[in-house]
Amino acid sequence: MASAVPPSIAVVGAGISGLAAAHRLRVLLGPAARIVVVDRADRIGGVLRTVDLAGRPFDVGAEAFLARRPEVPELLAELGLADEVVHPTGARPTIRAGGRTVAMPGGTLMGVPTAGAQLGGVLSEAGLAAVAAEPGRPLKWEPGGDAALGVLLRERFGPEVPARLTDPLLGGVYAGRVDALGLRATVPALAAALDAGAPSLTEAATRAAPPVPAATGGAGGSGSGGSGGPRVSGQAAGPVFGAVRGGYGVLLDALSAASDAELRLGSTVRELERRERGWRLVLGPTTAPEALDVDAVVLAVPAPAVRKLLAGPVPAAAAAVEGIELASSVVIAFAFRGIAGPGTSGVLVAADEPLAIKAATHSSAKWAHVSPDGLVRLRVSLGRFGEAATLQVDDTELVARARADLATLHGITADPVAVHVQRWGGGLPQYAPGHLDRVAALEAAVAAAPGLEVVGAALYGVGVPACVGTARAAAERLAGVTGTAAGSAAPRGSMEAWPASTTPS
Repeated sequence: MASAVPPSIAVVGAGISGLAAAHRLRVLLGPAARIVVVDRADRIGGVLRTVDLAGRPFDVGAEAFLARRPEVPELLAELGLADEVVHPTGARPTIRAGGRTVAMPGGTLMGVPTAGAQLGGVLSEAGLAAVAAEPGRPLKWEPGGDAALGVLLRERFGPEVPARLTDPLLGGVYAGRVDALGLRATVPALAAALDAGAPSLTEAATRAAPPVPAATGGAGGSGSGGSGGPRVSGQAAGPVFGAVRGGYGVLLDALSAASDAELRLGSTVRELERRERGWRLVLGPTTAPEALDVDAVVLAVPAPAVRKLLAGPVPAAAAAVEGIELASSVVIAFAFRGIAGPGTSGVLVAADEPLAIKAATHSSAKWAHVSPDGLVRLRVSLGRFGEAATLQVDDTELVARARADLATLHGITADPVAVHVQRWGGGLPQYAPGHLDRVAALEAAVAAAPGLEVVGAALYGVGVPACVGTARAAAERLAGVTGTAAGSAAPRGSMEAWPASTTPS
């Protein structure tokens, strides 16, 4: 509905979701709208961050996006950054399993074997036999149901498939153990194939896997925040991943500038109140609170913050996100001089390997633009859900553990010329069984509260494309309510619309 008074919107959270929402709101509402972006941190970006590593920009959060999803390429084009998109080299990923580092096996859907899976270098003879026998075993599946992915895989394939394949692949996405992740939210295509009557997990993965040829530039690494949807490892048509030359900081800065929002960093939103018309945010310290009254609010913050802010005004929404827990992780970036460096794009580490790191991205080999100076840059990640205690040591100890594993995996013993340790405390939501039911309940409660939207990684994918998609759709819905421009009635998401994310490296 048109209004004589320009609308005002507060966006809580200056990560990629919040900035994408603010930018889309500006496009739809025009220059007169008041858009305020509030974040308790002292920088924009949330769990995206580009740092200087030995004189070059280097991402220490997510580093890539799924190139075949439209959200990020379209956004970059809209911002005039289409020419800054780069794609991986032909370097291929590897996996560390059974004490050996081998090429990433082909023929799996996020580590779930298809009928054509090539697992000889990863599984033992007993593991291969269990995989071969699975199609002949009766499968009980209730259409529309859900299950802990690791539990289901272990029951069907034995212990090696979840430990050596699925856990490493999904661990790079959610920093979580596969036993705690729900099938329907993390590998929705597999759940859909089971719903359609696939008689085994092998057959379900075979049906869900896209019939595409082998690709180059596969994933193989670490990070906070993923980049796209389920895929068959080792298979793709055209570039699977893209990245931004100069790092995600380029995109974040462009979004912030184009949104022309009032940016209030270092400011905590302590309360959210529903008023007769619009919303009130209470900001700042308890000793000197400040009220910010707006027509609409976009919450682009982690689930615990959503729960806290909505407990009073929209208790049903707060209750819906109660079960969404967070995992912490650490990314350590290294730069080396005078070494050859690994020629592969990265390595994923099986859950049963005696190593501290869960993955490494060989950035200089994977991305041609990363090291024009000849240095070898790479990054490793540590930490999974439920293992926060393993990260409760100082940076020196974490670096020592990472360097020991790099020596084991790649023979790298040289002293680095630069190191950056990035801790992501509570950086990644965990998609437990029943996640989609929680999100549906959240969205139903939010839809009943005019002028309110919740966006971000807690919904339909932890990757940058999914976050951008939910943010832009929310902005379009709000513009139709508060704006002077005609906003489209953007539907709320689904796992089909916003596929679960894959490893960001």
